[in-house]
Amino acid sequence: MTQRSSPPFRADHVGSLLRPPTLHEARERAAEGVISKEELRAVEDEAIRGVVDLQRKVGLQSATDGEFRRASWHMDFIYQLEGVSKSDERLHVKFHNAAGDLEFSPPGLQVDGKVGLGAPIFAEHFAYLKSIVDPGVTPKLTIPSPSMVYYRGGRSAVAETVYPDLEDFFADLGAAYAEEVKAIGELGCTYLQLDDTSLAYLNDPAQRELVARMGFDPEKLHLRNIKTMNAAIAAKPEGMAITTHLCRGNFRSSWAAEGSYDFVAEALFNELNVDGYFLEFDDERSGGFEPLRYVPKGKYVVLGLVTTKRGELESVDSLERRIEQAAKYVDIDQLCLSPQCGFSSTEEGNDITEEQEIRKLERIVETAARVWG
Repeated sequence: MTQRSSPPFRADHVGSLLRPPTLHEARERAAEGVISKEELRAVEDEAIRGVVDLQRKVGLQSATDGEFRRASWHMDFIYQLEGVSKSDERLHVKFHNAAGDLEFSPPGLQVDGKVGLGAPIFAEHFAYLKSIVDPGVTPKLTIPSPSMVYYRGGRSAVAETVYPDLEDFFADLGAAYAEEVKAIGELGCTYLQLDDTSLAYLNDPAQRELVARMGFDPEKLHLRNIKTMNAAIAAKPEGMAITTHLCRGNFRSSWAAEGSYDFVAEALFNELNVDGYFLEFDDERSGGFEPLRYVPKGKYVVLGLVTTKRGELESVDSLERRIEQAAKYVDIDQLCLSPQCGFSSTEEGNDITEEQEIRKLERIVETAARVWG
C-alpha cells in the first residue's frame, strides 16, 4: 500500500470550506450595493489565496477554492445553464439535527427553454485557482451533477411545452454537461468532482415516496441519474480524474435523508463511470460498509469518516479501526479518507470553527499516512 500520486488522494476533502468573516462582510456589502463586483472579486481572491495556503499547510495534495465565490454548492452553477431560470416559488427542504428541525427555502428553478451551455461555467473560478496553487498540488473543481437540475423540482419543473418528452430533456442536459467537462479540461483541469445528493437521498424510503409524488419512478430514478451523468462524462479529457460525492444533506450542520447505500449500491459502483466515490460514513445514518462489496477493481472509495457537522475531533485509532472494517468488503488499496461532506455547502457554513476544520483536515492527513504509508 502506498500514497497516491493521482486523484482521488489518500487524504482528500470534498470541496467547500468555511468562509472567513471578511468574505461574509464583503458579500453582504456587495448585495447592498455598497461595494462593486470588482471590489468583491478582490476580497474573494484574497480569501481564496488564504484557503489554498491552508490546504497546503495541512498536507493535502489537492486544493479547491473552498467554493468561496458561491452562495450554494449547486444553485450558483445550475442557474447559469441555458434554459434554466429561477422560479417564483421556493423550495422547502426540511433538515434535521440533534436540536430539532430547520427549513432551507431557496428559490426554486424551472426549465423553461432548451437546456444548453452558453459559456463554460466556473471557468474563471478554476483558472484563478490553478494560477495560485503550488507545484505538486492538484487544483480540484467541484460542480453539481446533472441530477440536481431536476431532482427537487420533478416533472413539473420541466416545461412540457419545451420538453413534452423527458428523454429529450435528459439528452440535452447530458450534452450541456459534456461541453462543460470538455471546456474545463481545456483549461487544464485534471480533477473534477460531480456532487450528487440524489443518489444518496434515494436510499431513504421517505425520499422515494417524495420522488413518486413528483412524477418520477422511485425504483428507477437512480438508474436515470447514472445514465445522464455517464453521458456528461463519456468524452472526458485524457488525464482527467472524475469523482462523485454523495451525501444526505448538509446545511448548517443538519441533514435531510438517511439510509444505507444498499438501494443504489450495485448500479452506483458498476454502472456509473467515475474513477472514485466520496461517500459519507460519519454516523449511523449512512448504514454499514457492506454495500462496498459491489465496488469493482480499478475504482476508489473515499471514506467520509470525519464529520463536518460537529467539532469533536475523531481519534486516529478510531479512524484506523473503521478503515479496517471497510477493508473487509473492498481492498484497502482502493480506499482513501476524507471528511463526510463539505464544511460549508452553503455560505452560512456548519456549526464548527475554522480551528476545528483545520484539526480535522490535519487528522485526515495524519491517519492516511499511518494507514497507507
